[in-house]
Amino acid sequence: MKASLLLIGLLSAGVAFAGPPAPHQGGIESKNYKWNAQEGEKIEALKLKGDKKRGEEAYEVCGACHLPSGAGRPDGTFPQLAGQHTTVLIKQMADIRAGLRDNPTMYPFAATLVDPQELADVSAYIEGLCIPIEHGKYEGADAAMQVAKGKELYEKQCLECHGKNGEGVKDKFYPVIAGQHYKYLLRQMTEIRDGHRRNANPDMVKVIKPYTNDQLVAISAYQSSLVMPGNMCKPKAGGKKK
Repeated sequence: MKASLLLIGLLSAGVAFAGPPAPHQGGIESKNYKWNAQEGEKIEALKLKGDKKRGEEAYEVCGACHLPSGAGRPDGTFPQLAGQHTTVLIKQMADIRAGLRDNPTMYPFAATLVDPQELADVSAYIEGLCIPIEHGKYEGADAAMQVAKGKELYEKQCLECHGKNGEGVKDKFYPVIAGQHYKYLLRQMTEIRDGHRRNANPDMVKVIKPYTNDQLVAISAYQSSLVMPGNMCKPKAGGKKK
């Protein structure tokens, strides 16, 4: 068993893990920025077949924050990962490791993956997890109205890339958003719109740039309501069914 168990123990004990800072590379603000340049360990990992059994062990360090189920946290501090495309997982982890995406909390843990094969392994394991039914959604009194507004906006400009059910497009690195937490979605879209997500897709930046805060709330409310038939976890016996 690797050092991941030690890290989990530190987290559960409330001890902060102080890792080295991530390297910093030019992102979307750079003239030479290429959103999905096929190079480095990312392209190596994408060519490899991930081993889910080995990936399960490597995921132990991730489960401390993202939970063993991959459900993340409803308050949006940690995203829901279960069922995410391996392509998206590999790209995002490689970008964090390379300093193209700023995530000081994630970086020390992403840095524990030793090579492209382990990157492929843990991504394969995560992709195979069922998407939790229960996750953070918009809970305002006007939820029905916000979801309706968000649906209209989503179908107008988001559906082409993220799909009718939020399934994304694996070979284009468009993420699954079904089952994702409302607060996480809202935070990421706000950061992309405001230029704070350095590894953002320029095409998405163009789409989202004109949106107001209220529109982002509505879109996030709708997106967090999406489910992918056949990919969601089965309701527990005696639990709520949706």
